[in-house]
Amino acid sequence: MSIVETMMNLPVEHSRNIFGQFDAYAKLIEKNLGVTLIVRDDKLKILGTAEAAEQAKRVIDQLCLLSERGNAITEQNVSYALSLLPKAQEAAVTEIDKDTICHTIQGKPIKPKTLGQKQYVDMIRKKMIVFGVGPAGTGKTYLAMAMGITAFKNDEVSRIILTRPAIEAGEKLGFLPGDLQSKVDPYLRPLYDALYQIMGADSFTKNMEKGLIEVAPLAYMRGRTLDNAFIILDEAQNTTPAQMKMFLTRIGFGSKVIITGDLSQKDLPSGATSGLDVALKVLKKIDDIGICELTSQDVVRHPLVQKIVHAYDEYEQRTIKRPAPKKENGSGDKKPSVEEKNTKPVTEGVKKTVEFTKKTVMPEKKSGYPNKSAWKKKGERFFARK
Repeated sequence: MSIVETMMNLPVEHSRNIFGQFDAYAKLIEKNLGVTLIVRDDKLKILGTAEAAEQAKRVIDQLCLLSERGNAITEQNVSYALSLLPKAQEAAVTEIDKDTICHTIQGKPIKPKTLGQKQYVDMIRKKMIVFGVGPAGTGKTYLAMAMGITAFKNDEVSRIILTRPAIEAGEKLGFLPGDLQSKVDPYLRPLYDALYQIMGADSFTKNMEKGLIEVAPLAYMRGRTLDNAFIILDEAQNTTPAQMKMFLTRIGFGSKVIITGDLSQKDLPSGATSGLDVALKVLKKIDDIGICELTSQDVVRHPLVQKIVHAYDEYEQRTIKRPAPKKENGSGDKKPSVEEKNTKPVTEGVKKTVEFTKKTVMPEKKSGYPNKSAWKKKGERFFARK
């Protein structure tokens, strides 16, 4: 293949933001597309095949637009733009960036970063109940919290209710000291982290004291009717079918419910059925319920997390065990097991021993009582030998 040279303008003030510290993002583009990038002042030269050079130009154009809007370019932005090239969807990176949900207490905008996250946020806006299912790091809980706080600030709901099942991740920690709030705090810490970051500690504390923000374990939801509230159920893969049904039937008028979970990280006892699994099958045909399935491509944590999730997905697919077929003999009948073979002779032997004992030791009864004369004769023989 012939090497072509493509030139494009690159504003000097955005060059470092686009290519990263020590040109880390430029090296990532070069490695993925097999091109060479050369920057001279406000000019960028791209060397590579015609297709690869054109793809590199399209990616850099999108990153330049993001930088011009005041965004700090991250490795996730670059990696995601590169991943969209095969489908020619790299322009979606800048389209997604237009949707700002809210700002953190430090003024940082919270936005969806992938197409999957954009679909998830749009679904929350339109549907009354939304299931957000996907691997760790896809922003299921964080985006739901941002949407909930935005609805609360805009007076769309009167309170926020956060809940999750109180189940440890594979370890039994025993009984925890303190009152109810102290006992459930360790399980609900991820929800607190998002609240502090978006709302601020002072605002969160005030609203919690007023009862406008409630954080509670799922077990205490029975018997309640939750009207005009934004309700988030986190870690739903650890619910039982009965708990999930109980939770879904708590919903009142004017409420919105977000249920998040990762089906690959269940902490239920072995063999137990997840309530999230059952709910997804039962409720998938109801119109006002949305189901958004996020994938490893929607992971927005460190790029290594995306690779870890993808590696585990491949491993689990390879190690799915199929039930072994049952062996049969030539006539089509099942072969008797070792236990069945051993049981039959033993049972027959016991029956024969019992019958023999009855005949030799216990003479037949004539009138319902033992034959005393027979016992007497046996005793005479015994003493005669002496």
